Amino acid sequence: MFLDVFADNPYATNCWAVSADGSDEAVVLDPGFSPDRVKEMVERAGKRLAAVLASHGHADHIGSVPGVCDPDIPLYIHEADELALSDQAGWGAGYPVEASFRPKEVRTVSDGDVLEFAGFRIRVKHTPGHTPGSVCYLTDGFVFSGDLVFRDAIGRYDFPNSNTADMRASLRWFLTLRDELPVYPGHGPETTVGRERKANDWLRAMGGDA
Repeated sequence: MFLDVFADNPYATNCWAVSADGSDEAVVLDPGFSPDRVKEMVERAGKRLAAVLASHGHADHIGSVPGVCDPDIPLYIHEADELALSDQAGWGAGYPVEASFRPKEVRTVSDGDVLEFAGFRIRVKHTPGHTPGSVCYLTDGFVFSGDLVFRDAIGRYDFPNSNTADMRASLRWFLTLRDELPVYPGHGPETTVGRERKANDWLRAMGGDA
């Protein structure tokens, strides 16, 4: 499997690129900054960008979408966060951003959708709380957790459009995943479900299980 990450930005936001063995396609997740660097990450691996996925609508995760999504490259984002592409304030981001991040082609996703790119079947799991349309992207071999769970931490849920009850429900879902599953988060180093179950104080406070 090809996996690379670009996080050289003021928020240390992880922009992931991934491709299955034998595939000439790659998928990019959460390009927030430096579109040329993101494209270079894919091209350096000899891959062709097939799609861009957004875990949610905060600007540090979608800020370079217009520069990464060529006219024939679609962006996938949950329907509840689509407004963030054009109106961050109206969507409820909680900080002033006056810019359009909307590419030519936007395809909204919802819970249970399955996307097939780069040799993977990628299941969309709606995990609201951090934002209304936050999602995790799950395959048989790993999960992109966005800003739901990080190593030793969880995402904020104090933005204007956050929801505490939804966040707790989403974290409970995370704890149903198998321990050995690799987790590639929106910020910080990769981890596993089992490590976070045992070492993440926020999850331990929930009992460490579902």
